[in-house]
Amino acid sequence: MSEYFKTGKLVATYGLKGELVFKHHLGKKTSLKGLEAIFIEEKKDSFIPYFIQSTQIKNDSETYLKLEQVDTREAAHRLCPREVWLEAADFKKFAAKSAPISLLGFTMIQDDTILGEVLEVIEQPHQVLCTILFNGRETLIPINEAFLEKVDSKNRKVYVQLPDGLLDIYK
Repeated sequence: MSEYFKTGKLVATYGLKGELVFKHHLGKKTSLKGLEAIFIEEKKDSFIPYFIQSTQIKNDSETYLKLEQVDTREAAHRLCPREVWLEAADFKKFAAKSAPISLLGFTMIQDDTILGEVLEVIEQPHQVLCTILFNGRETLIPINEAFLEKVDSKNRKVYVQLPDGLLDIYK
């Protein structure tokens, strides 16, 4: 089974022929050239591929998509707003190395203790939050200059020094 990463959302329709606006968190302008399909989660852990007919850059964080068999504005509207997922290999190809979303799948470590794998990256205007599974519970960890020690891209590890008591509420 393939591994998928949530990379953004279909946020709007564009034009009359079924084009969509894909708002992504890939960290750079991209036309997604060479990408064959995006995936939409219909049910938990059940991803449906939508094959790409054409793409065009709108701005740094948005790309116009034309999907096969989505030929009307109404058909495109049914896909909004839906989360877009990419297979792991495609995600690594299109995500900027410096983009916060590139931390997906990294192991979060504090003081030589593994806290968990980064399952989701939530970008907010003032901070970035990483979701990990800590003690069997979904845990939000803020990532900023004060807490981030280093990122080891080669070994897919992110080292943090969290404030005292932050993890106590999840024990």
